[in-house]
Amino acid sequence: MLQDDLSIGAQGARVPSRWQSWLAALRVGQWPKNGLLFVALVAAHRLFDADAFARAALAFAAFCLAASSAYIVNDLRDRDADRRHPRKCRRPFACGALGARSGVVAAILLACAAFALGALLPRPFPAALAIYVATTLVYSFGLKRVAVLDVVTLAALYTLRIVAGALAIPVPASSWLLAFSLFLFLGLAMLKRYTEVGRVVAGVQDAVAGRGYRADHHRPLLVAGLASGALSVVVLAFYVDSTKSAMLYRHPQVLWALAPLLALWLGRVWQRARRGLMHDDPVLFALTDRISLAIGAASAATVALAL
Repeated sequence: MLQDDLSIGAQGARVPSRWQSWLAALRVGQWPKNGLLFVALVAAHRLFDADAFARAALAFAAFCLAASSAYIVNDLRDRDADRRHPRKCRRPFACGALGARSGVVAAILLACAAFALGALLPRPFPAALAIYVATTLVYSFGLKRVAVLDVVTLAALYTLRIVAGALAIPVPASSWLLAFSLFLFLGLAMLKRYTEVGRVVAGVQDAVAGRGYRADHHRPLLVAGLASGALSVVVLAFYVDSTKSAMLYRHPQVLWALAPLLALWLGRVWQRARRGLMHDDPVLFALTDRISLAIGAASAATVALAL
């Protein structure tokens, strides 16, 4: 039977309020990742279509609720491993700020609310949402501990968000977009693991808690991650030179600027990772780093000019 955990925080440390603990448990800061559900809307040039935008926003809300449910399940599952992690030990369930029983109830309610919203969208969307929830649960309960398979799963989950956004509107998901997304997010998932293994190599921690990686995986992750990122740039370049881009854009040649911009950003994040300065999550890093935001703005301006 699940029982509430006792706080194991350091004596005299500031204890967060109940609502702050719940905000941390829900991982509201991770919700911007679900902005990928709007990618298909933008790619289909329907950003100013009120009906399509409303559907994408509803899909975004459903995925945010489902993601929070999955994060709670993951944190409940990983409480012991998180307590040995230098940063994750502050998570609400790991430090005892929130109890396991309340976490289980919250996870169930959030999942139910997510599927209630999903039911308002076209029929394929709830199926995509169900696949997302099932995959995140399988990931939390086993796949995350299997080297290589874990990063492939993470890349698939990011790409699934784009597919779900297309199903919600609905518009077809381009094979170019899916191939680009898979390679890009596979590279970023490897960057995430490279950063974690780097702490082991540097002696900051003894092992990557709850993961299937060792110190000797450090260089292979670097090589594979760089290769995946390079392939995403190649796919983007082939798309720009394809008949598909010529059909969608008035000045498709302007899109060539996207390839060096992407290469510049990938080079930046890998350089920071090599120096031990990278955030655990490269996607969240991109949302807070000024240079990354400037590259994103330049990319958006490039697309606007191509239109």
